[in-house]
Amino acid sequence: MAGIMVVFDFDKTIIEVDSDNWVVDELGATDLFNELLPTMPWNSLMERMMKEMHAKGKTIEEIKDVLKKVPIHPRVVPAIKTAHSLGCDLRIVSDANMFFIETILDHLGIRNCFSEINSNPSYVNGEGRLIISPYVDFLTSPHGCNLCPPNMCKGMIIERIRANEGKKKMIYLGDGVGDFCPSLKLKEGDFMMPRKDFPAWKLICENRTLLKAEIFEWIGGTKLEQILIGLIEKIKIEEANNGVQLLSAVDCKFEKIPMVAHEAFPPPLRVHH
Repeated sequence: MAGIMVVFDFDKTIIEVDSDNWVVDELGATDLFNELLPTMPWNSLMERMMKEMHAKGKTIEEIKDVLKKVPIHPRVVPAIKTAHSLGCDLRIVSDANMFFIETILDHLGIRNCFSEINSNPSYVNGEGRLIISPYVDFLTSPHGCNLCPPNMCKGMIIERIRANEGKKKMIYLGDGVGDFCPSLKLKEGDFMMPRKDFPAWKLICENRTLLKAEIFEWIGGTKLEQILIGLIEKIKIEEANNGVQLLSAVDCKFEKIPMVAHEAFPPPLRVHH
């Protein structure tokens, strides 16, 4: 069997909020964040916020404590554990940062479910301050994708993963503007799971004919679990039957996005999700 790869966005997909906003708000730095937001890219702003909060006495332990309280739908962790137990290769592609993601995954007890995490590098320096760097150094080596923020193109990450794991069927789950680009990299036989009424879903609905993957929208963790596990089981049945396309009862449970008339490609967007 070729196998199945499931790629998750993190913010507003695995967890219910944006982890950057969550930390900033919970540590009382929202006003400064909003003041600086128009002046620099999001990733650079988060690095600046870590510097400012450290200068005001906020510690790494306080940041960890806040991250451990992040809201998550009660069915998301079981869905991840089930997908892992079914033999899927689980990965994360996120514009958050490694420290935030790993802290939350460790707290939830699911870090070992993921074979790879792609996110902005971060580490705690000798002074106890969290340093956050861009995934791509956009000043010296810009990625050149006008659909994605300057520090990360998720589509390029998917292309790199595909080059190494080309035979695996891919299921991609995401919500934000940055998840539209990777949806365009999915192939026929893959599946895109955008969160309904979120930016990625809206862009996909406006540009449905650009995608080759089948699309299944979801609302909340219960639907995420139902659709994800249903798709995994469907793929496994088809692989077990030598690729014969079988009609499955799970199909009628899913909410597919129908084909719509092609509309103009959206302008470059730099909204962080």
